[in-house]
Amino acid sequence: MVRFNLPTFFAATAAAVAALSTSGVSAASFEMRAPTRKCGTTSPLSPALEAEAAKVVEAHRLALEAARASGNATDYRLNAAAASSIPVVWNIITDGSNGALSSSAINGQINVLNNDYANSGMPYRFSLSSTKTTVNSNWFKNAFPGTSAESAMKNALRTGGASTLNLYSVDLSAQGLLGYATFPSDYSSKPKFDGVVFEYRSVPGGSLAPYNQGRTLTHEVGHWVGLYHTFQGGCSGAGDSVSDTAPEASPASGCPTGRDTCSGGGVDPITNYMDYSDDGCMNNFTGGQVTRASGLTRQYRGV
Repeated sequence: MVRFNLPTFFAATAAAVAALSTSGVSAASFEMRAPTRKCGTTSPLSPALEAEAAKVVEAHRLALEAARASGNATDYRLNAAAASSIPVVWNIITDGSNGALSSSAINGQINVLNNDYANSGMPYRFSLSSTKTTVNSNWFKNAFPGTSAESAMKNALRTGGASTLNLYSVDLSAQGLLGYATFPSDYSSKPKFDGVVFEYRSVPGGSLAPYNQGRTLTHEVGHWVGLYHTFQGGCSGAGDSVSDTAPEASPASGCPTGRDTCSGGGVDPITNYMDYSDDGCMNNFTGGQVTRASGLTRQYRGV
């Protein structure tokens, strides 16, 4: 059971409501919710696909090491100009009354995404290609993972190829989700399903404090480029398939500095974008995550 301090929560609620006038998110859309992050991207790759991914990532790691040794600055971490441009198609889904987002809210979210990825050395630059507003109450309220609403929405709206990031901002509150995404290797079998579905109130200045600084999209795009949650697999096994993220038994909540849930592995990576911490607590991807993401997106997304 998730526990939280009610006075603190309601104080944060009042502050969020007061901030709505400058957020680009309609005050009418506000809903009080317990401050608990929940991501719908829960299923790892099959063992066969993960084994294939491991080979791809290892080959990419060796290529990067060779590039460094030879002084070849094609690695994004050595030369920022080598970043791949990712076109972003933003589908704004509304029910006619709720869900609208201002251009300032959208641009603010893209800026957060770019800053978070660039500051961690991720080799991508996200560029807003287009926005489209669709009024469909069913999609807005019911586009959860595996539903007919998700399928209909994506089949009708998704555009571009494997390297195009399609976003769908909707209301996921009925299941308490903040978002969900597909992995790079999913594209070949289900290209129309590729992309990220996320809570429209999680954009910077939105009403879902403490998840209203834009880190929900940073987190979900992390899956889109091939990353697992930091707590994937708990304390045993391959975990998140990244060697420099400490093992973590369960998702973090809030910002529990010094939390250590797996003996001998180091303190939990609560500040990592792939954990469940509050937006204000998240601030990094690791070098191992950068290598995994860049290897998988190069292999499966051509970027």
